[in-house]
Parts: sequence; C-alpha cells; structure tokens
Amino acid sequence: MGYIYELMDSAKEKIAFNCRGMERKYGPIWRKIDARWTPQLHRPLHAAGYYLNPQLRYGDKFSNVDEVRKGLFECMDRMLDYQERLKADIQLDSYDQAMDEFGSRIAIDSRTLRSPTSWWMRFGGSTPELQKFAIRVLSLTCSASGCERNWSTFESVILLFL
Repeated sequence: MGYIYELMDSAKEKIAFNCRGMERKYGPIWRKIDARWTPQLHRPLHAAGYYLNPQLRYGDKFSNVDEVRKGLFECMDRMLDYQERLKADIQLDSYDQAMDEFGSRIAIDSRTLRSPTSWWMRFGGSTPELQKFAIRVLSLTCSASGCERNWSTFESVILLFL
C-alpha cells in the first residue's frame, strides 16, 4: 500500500514539473487524479504503509507531511489498544531516527533488499509493539475491485468505437 502512496505523489510531482510548475496547466490534471484517488485509495492505512515501509521511509523522497503522520496515528488508534499504542508511539522514535537495530549497517543495507515485513521481523525486535503493528499493516494487500468497475466501463466505451 505504501508503494501506491509513493507512486501517486511522484506522478503528481512529475506532472507539475512537466507543466513547468504552472498550476493553471497541472491543476486540472491533479483535480482529476484527486477525484479518483481521494475516495478510493487515499486512506490512513495507505499513509501508514508508506510511513512504515523502510524502503520509502528512509528514502530521499520521503514526504513526512502532516497528512502522512495523521494517517499513521489514526491507524495506530484504530488497530492498537491504548497501552500498545502508547508503547508503539514511544518506540516510533527509534524507527524515525534509525537508532538501535534500525541504524545498524546490515539494517540500512538491507532496506531495499528485504521485503518490508521481512525487514521488520528481522530488525524490529527491540520495538515489539511497533514491530507487530508494522508487520500487520505491511502484510495487508490492496484490492483492485474499485478499479475493475472502471476498466469494464472503459472496455465498453472502446467496443462502441470498433
């Protein structure tokens, strides 16, 4: 899920760049993207997946904006009881600052080599509540069922022109 979040951000940035940063050019395109993105895919769970994915979190292009943090915290509130939430929140500092096991050379070098869940299983042991939460979030998969309706409609339109 985090990959989708990252790709949408990247796509919008590239569109703006290709329009030379002129909002009057890229604005209508962004609005079309947001009209589809916001109700179907732009959820706190996607933001949490983005934040907890070490490949993305420690990358140069990571966007640590309020929206991402709020999504993470909302998921933590929903998925953890208060005591787990409190411990995971404190443990988040170690992850954010790449301290302890997160900052070891092997953890840094394997961020892009291991799957995010495998990375958390291997290096998240010193933060058990956060580790359990991260593995739970990162193990979830996305569904394309909302998109299937769009594609079937698109196929009908193409068939009309044939």
